[in-house]
Parts: sequence; structure tokens; C-alpha cells
Amino acid sequence: MSNQTIALLGSTGSVGVQTLEVARHQGWRVSALAAFGSRPELLASQLREFRPAVCAVSSGELTDEIKAAAREAGSEIICGPDAASHLAAEAEGVVVDAIIGYEGLKPALAALRAGKRLALANKESLVCAGPYFMRVYNELRRSGVQCELIPVDSEHSAIFQCLDGKTAAAERIYLTCSGGPFFGKDREFLKRVTAAEALAHPTWSMGAQITIDSATLMNKGFEVIEAARLFDISGEDIEVLIHRDSIVHSMVGFDDGAVLAQLSLPDMRLCIQYAVTYPERIPGLTGRLDFTAMKPLCFSRPDTGTFRLLDTAYSALRRGGAVPAALYGANDAAVRLFLEGRIGFTDITDSVCAVTELPWNESDEVTPDDCGGIIAEAQAKLYEHLGI
Repeated sequence: MSNQTIALLGSTGSVGVQTLEVARHQGWRVSALAAFGSRPELLASQLREFRPAVCAVSSGELTDEIKAAAREAGSEIICGPDAASHLAAEAEGVVVDAIIGYEGLKPALAALRAGKRLALANKESLVCAGPYFMRVYNELRRSGVQCELIPVDSEHSAIFQCLDGKTAAAERIYLTCSGGPFFGKDREFLKRVTAAEALAHPTWSMGAQITIDSATLMNKGFEVIEAARLFDISGEDIEVLIHRDSIVHSMVGFDDGAVLAQLSLPDMRLCIQYAVTYPERIPGLTGRLDFTAMKPLCFSRPDTGTFRLLDTAYSALRRGGAVPAALYGANDAAVRLFLEGRIGFTDITDSVCAVTELPWNESDEVTPDDCGGIIAEAQAKLYEHLGI
């Protein structure tokens, strides 16, 4: 698929950068880029190299460097709160949504409504508004819209590969987890953890937010919610297993007793490439496993007494309604405070659990327009809990 075309949302984040590595290697055309946040110099470099037809940024981030790079590349610049959604609907090719945070929700829906293939790396879409998101997707498919939803997260890509797109076939899902940098540590140890230590993930190279979430096991909790939504399975049928070497990326159990697993070296570029080329497989950048040199494949259960956010995510999934969005909002704020040195590592878990356990609307379906208010309320309650 050397003639593939992609539109990339979130191009300056970790997944966005790796997506462009795949595009560069495969010779794919990049029709559009969208970037929000810091690193304007990186976006300028991407514009000059990939020369997309259009680039979306927020108005406050339109620097002179980006303007100059866009002129050199012949790229149109669009700004504003709906710029990413406009790009997702109008740009040519597979839409890769690698935006970090719930801001990736509306562009993801815009891509689906426009009949695009959506390679989804934005888990917050399914955490914050999963029932709404999947209802819209299924209704579009039933009405004849030729949209596709392919997960990019390594665990969900693994499940998708095991199921080969047949999402109703799973009896049980096993989500694997590296355990993060503090596997086996107790609460007393975690009280002394620094941001630098928490950012040292043992197997994956990721952005700061998701790396801290991996250290607290919050990321795995979010992935439980994501898997339940994507594959239409209850939380009771999703089991998290610690697998330190990150070789088995997840497994699916079937009603005849068979279990299928997807194995590879830990490399997000494989998941990104597969989401774009599915159902084809083509040579890529990922190395090959040497089974004769591998350690035994070992699994254990997570310590949910110390890493309580995993069970909190299961509870949020069961309660439904606004609870998962509140969980996301509280955690997002707590991680920022930790990285700023304003709270300790264990304060993340304590404060997020306290806020999520408060009464929330558990009955109404959360829409994209609801998300911002729920997240802001959860963050206000977290600051109140912490006395900030």
C-alpha cells in the first residue's frame, strides 16, 4: 500500500510522530495535519517534509514559524475550535486520530459521519462518551455509511486482530499490562516516587500523561472501559494480566475453550500501520521476535490494593453515565498537578478515587457536548478535595 493517503490528527504527540515514521517508510501521502499544544517547531518541520494540503491549529498556536512553513509547503491553515473536525471530515484518506484528551472525540465522530476509515488512538472518545460514540457508529453502519473503526492502542489492536473484526465472537478478553515502573512496590514506596521515576516506563516510549497513567495503572483502567465499548463486552468478562515483557499484547478467549493471542515486539508502529492497511499486512519497521531467545511468557494478577485506580475504572464502567468522564477529568487534573510537583504520586490515586466515588449521574448517555462540563466539574471537585 505504498500509495496510501492519511490525514493525521495530533501529529506532534508520541503516536503522531510514530505515524509519520510509518508514512515516511511506506511512502504514504499525508493529506492533512492537525496539531494542538506545544512543539510548534516540530509541526513546522512536519509541514516542510510532508507538505499536506491543509493544516489545522488553534488560533493561539499559529506562530510565525508555522506560517512560514505552511507557505513553503503550500499548505492551507485552518484555525478555530472546529478546525480538527472539519479536517477529519474533508481531508482525503484514512483519518488517524492521535489527539490527546477528549478533544479528539468530535473529530473522530466527524470522520465516521463522513464515511472515513478512522484509525482511533484517542481512547478518551470511548472513555468519556463510549455508549454515544458506539451508538452513532453502529447507526451509521446500519444506514449504509461506509465508515470503519479500527483501534490503534496496542491492546485493542491485538484484540481486533484476534477477532479479525468479528467483535461479537469474544467470550473473554485478557488485557495485558506491563505493570509500569513500580510493579511489586508497596504504598510506602510509592509515597516517595518522583516524576522522573514515574516517567521511566520499562518497555514503551510514550507521552508524559499516558506514562504516568501506566505507572498508576489508570491507563489500563481506561483500556478496560475502551475494550468494553469497542468489543461490546461486559467488564466482568475483561481480565487484566500483568505481563512484564510486553510481548503478548492481549488475548481473546472463545466459547469453545480456545484462546488466541497477538505477539510482537512492543512497537506502536505495527498497530498504526495495521489500522491503516487492514485487512492487508505489509512489511514495516517492527523487528521480529526470536522465540529461541525469549524469556518464558509469564502472567500475574495486578495488585489492586496498592494500584486502586484499576478497580475504580471497573466501578466507573459498571456505574456508567457521567462516571467514566468524571474519572477521566479528575485523573487528567491530578496527573498535571503531580508533574508540576504540587502533589505526591499516591495523591493521584487517593484524590481521583475520592472524586469518582462521589454521586454522579449514572443513567443518562453522555454526549460530546456534555463532556466538557462533566470534566470541569470533576476537576473542580478534585481541587476542592486537595485543598488547592
